[in-house]
Amino acid sequence: QVQLAESGGGLVQAGGSLRLSCVASGRTFSSWAMGWFRQAPGKEREFVAGISWSGSSTDYADSVKGRFRIPRDNAKNTVKLQMNTLEPEDTAVYYCAAELYGSGSPKSERYAYWGQGTQVTVSS
Repeated sequence: QVQLAESGGGLVQAGGSLRLSCVASGRTFSSWAMGWFRQAPGKEREFVAGISWSGSSTDYADSVKGRFRIPRDNAKNTVKLQMNTLEPEDTAVYYCAAELYGSGSPKSERYAYWGQGTQVTVSS
């Protein structure tokens, strides 16, 4: 069992930055690949970024490449999502998720545990 708790969402102007955090408790954090997904009103949930359990590989959605980064700190059981140059299209509820011994897959069905989400709103 893994519990995930996101924080760091809020309201920011376009062009600004936010850093989301996801703290995990339960089973050994370093065994889990981590992903960030988001869901905007009226849209399906979509992959944003993923990082392998070892931290050696990352993957990003095309829409966020070069703007977002997904560092993890296994000593602190934490994965973050650093979001720069935010756009109104980034407005969504952001969720972190855990994938056992995975690669940080863009496929949501690979993830066994999910957080409750944190709202990010980007004003124009």
